[in-house]
Amino acid sequence: MKKRIGCYPHLRVEGGGRSVVSQAGAVLLVETVRKTGLDQAISAALRPWRKARAVHDPGKVLLDVALAVALGGDCLADVAMLRAEPAMFGPVASDPTVSRLVDALAAGGTRALTALRAARADVRERVWKLAGDAAPDTGRQVTVDLDGVLVLAHSEKQDAAATRKKSFGHHPLMGFVDHGRGGSGEPVAGLLRPGNAGSNTAADHITAARLALAQLPKQYRRGRQTLIRTDSGGGTHAFVAWLAQRGRWLSYSVGMTITDAIHQAVLKVPASAWTPAVEPDGGIRDGAWVAEIDAKSDCVTGWPKGMRLIVRKERPHPGAQLRLTDADGHRLTCFATNTGGEAIAAPEPRHRQRARAEDRIRAARATGLRNLPLHDTAQNRVWLEIVQIALDLPAWMPMLALTGPVRLWEPRRLRFRLFTTAAQLVTTGRRRILRIARHRPWTDVITGALDRLQVLPNPG
Repeated sequence: MKKRIGCYPHLRVEGGGRSVVSQAGAVLLVETVRKTGLDQAISAALRPWRKARAVHDPGKVLLDVALAVALGGDCLADVAMLRAEPAMFGPVASDPTVSRLVDALAAGGTRALTALRAARADVRERVWKLAGDAAPDTGRQVTVDLDGVLVLAHSEKQDAAATRKKSFGHHPLMGFVDHGRGGSGEPVAGLLRPGNAGSNTAADHITAARLALAQLPKQYRRGRQTLIRTDSGGGTHAFVAWLAQRGRWLSYSVGMTITDAIHQAVLKVPASAWTPAVEPDGGIRDGAWVAEIDAKSDCVTGWPKGMRLIVRKERPHPGAQLRLTDADGHRLTCFATNTGGEAIAAPEPRHRQRARAEDRIRAARATGLRNLPLHDTAQNRVWLEIVQIALDLPAWMPMLALTGPVRLWEPRRLRFRLFTTAAQLVTTGRRRILRIARHRPWTDVITGALDRLQVLPNPG
């Protein structure tokens, strides 16, 4: 009997295989593109950049790059992964063709970016209608989180600079729609900025907010159904004033830095005014309390009318170091909101859910935002739009096709369990069929999701 050596079976490997598809699970994204009409919208948006007698449609070229990024790519050349599977992805442009398109869109400047953003906004409105109860507006309010992301650079790229964390790169400002506890989120704004851009630059927050609102369906661009939520980077007079001017149209929940004036106001809050903090699930948080600063306090005067300043104090975690602005041995945090008519315990847990934006940033880093692969700022602005499309797809597909805990999977897990699935390509008659291995534990998830996508109406 031959002795077995090692923990794994020994296989003989040959290179002559045929009719095998290595990224078969990506058919979920391809079908999402088809059912949402994203391919038609992007193709129409980029029609001005299609040259006479061109072989490849610019919209298809850009979507191919976005699909490659959604599948784990982090540069333009990774579109080769799709080129290797023509049965699934169709004809894919060469690397020089892809580069020329990006250069052309970069030269197009704001006009090209606006065309892409308008196409995404139109498709997003269709997706939310198709999603029905799974759409992010079912909680009576659409929440948009704005947050900055540090993207490191390892070469002298245009506008790369030293960051506040003593690294080197860029500091884009992103916006994400929060899908709530039952889902993930989708990008609605991406503003590329130099690495030394400030965290609390009001003009950038205003621009990002405008970009985000333009991405929402029309009924959410005005009205208290939309909430703009930021960390303390958005807590500036100019940004809050801009939000307040749209008080009839927008709600806001903006983090504030604990200044000396706020610190002194907290010390004057009577013990009877502190209310136990409430968790998002409705439970009481032990060791945490919230209170509202008097509207006549010095730290509130000078801010827009109707702004409420809510402070949270809590016992620090064991070993945590208190700051000079903390009080009575408690850690202090503060935010401003124009939400009225509610007890202070209601908007406070809503603001703390802003931490979900960190999950969206983690997903963005894993989907093309780990680095900016191009040199010029104009080119990297196009790349940032590609990244947002690549993030839209794994956000829209679960909304339309997945159910239960699977809807919460982030891009990394979707790739590992679904997208990288291999399958056999069978041609019978005039039909081509992908046969996924029966023994894979997530085969039923893929086939069930495809069934849900296929019953959706085709775009007009």
